[in-house]
Amino acid sequence: MSTNILVPELGESVVEARVAKWLKKQGDSVTAGEPLVELETEKIDLEVSADRAGVLANIKHQEGADVKVGEVLAVLEESSNGAGAKAPEAPKAAAESRTEAPKAAAPSEKKATPTAKNVAKAHDVKIEAVETANSRVTKNDVLKAAAPEAPQALKAPQAPQAPQPSQAPSPKPQAPREPGERSERRERMTKRRATIARRLVEAQQTAAMLTTFNEVDMTAVMQLRERRKDAFTRKYGVGVGIASFFVKASIGALKAFPQINAEIQGDEIVYKNYYDIGMAVGAEGGLVVPVIRDADRMGFADIELSIRDFAKRAQDGTLTLEDLKGGTFTITNGGVFGSLMSTPILNPPQAGILGLHKIADRAVAINGQVVIRPMMYVALSYDHRLVDGREAVQFLVKIKDYIEDPAWMLLEG
Repeated sequence: MSTNILVPELGESVVEARVAKWLKKQGDSVTAGEPLVELETEKIDLEVSADRAGVLANIKHQEGADVKVGEVLAVLEESSNGAGAKAPEAPKAAAESRTEAPKAAAPSEKKATPTAKNVAKAHDVKIEAVETANSRVTKNDVLKAAAPEAPQALKAPQAPQAPQPSQAPSPKPQAPREPGERSERRERMTKRRATIARRLVEAQQTAAMLTTFNEVDMTAVMQLRERRKDAFTRKYGVGVGIASFFVKASIGALKAFPQINAEIQGDEIVYKNYYDIGMAVGAEGGLVVPVIRDADRMGFADIELSIRDFAKRAQDGTLTLEDLKGGTFTITNGGVFGSLMSTPILNPPQAGILGLHKIADRAVAINGQVVIRPMMYVALSYDHRLVDGREAVQFLVKIKDYIEDPAWMLLEG
């Protein structure tokens, strides 16, 4: 009896994947639930497992092939004894497991994300030897295991350092070229990078996108954070950052200008009475936008915990499709990379995206006096088919009012 291994449902709007790596070879025996192949999608990477035990008889799509939802990846045949091809050796394996159970059990139970396995292979690290505080070994766990010991790093500061947990690994520098050498290197785009490229072009071709700018005095927020940070951390176990203030301010501004929380479907405008805020996060394979759902019902602590969890899981490669689905409005913060001003691109079908930037001390005039204040440029890119320039400007002014006087967020609920 044969069973087809199919490309599973990949989530909202995701219809195609790429075969990244076969974990089993044609002819190998497999057990029920054993991972067979890794698929790379525009949003996340995932494993496809065997529904039952058998033999991987026929691989239909090799590594690098693009496949669609429902396509047959491989055919699994039931072996003559109803199990894997290596079933006759079972008694010997069982005997070994009885005599050495404590040693054999732990490695077989340790699970790892597909990204972690790839990084482990690249750094020649055994997954079984990697320590983790999670249910699965993550990329950062592997990087920590592969990193040099601290004393060695101090002795040889010139040596390349391992990537920090909050950063994606930098590309390997190219070797110095010989005089007169003019070589090139070709590399196929990952599924995520290709999708990012396609969607960015689509956003500019299908929406009437404009951007308006303003600047915000961050003094009040920074002073509030300084006064309350210790008490906030003791109570909630997380620090209060800048992003949560802008999430709250955005929700207040979206309530005042509902067309920015809407989208176009055919010849209709769909107004959303809920506020699912996407937070753009830079990950190893490209930008991802996990979504804080019903953010209007959350307090500052819950928002901070959500943002930090998303950032960690984006780097670990453990974000799920559910984390990335939907979203009514997006916030992106180029300031963490040092950007002073930029034009964010819409995340279709959304009608608006707020861009945050670096906080920098600048001379500003206040009450006829020139003073130094921590200032931030903010940008709103919007779909002019839904949003007029007046509303876009007023939206940013509303954001500015909330941030410069945070008490308004409390007074207006």
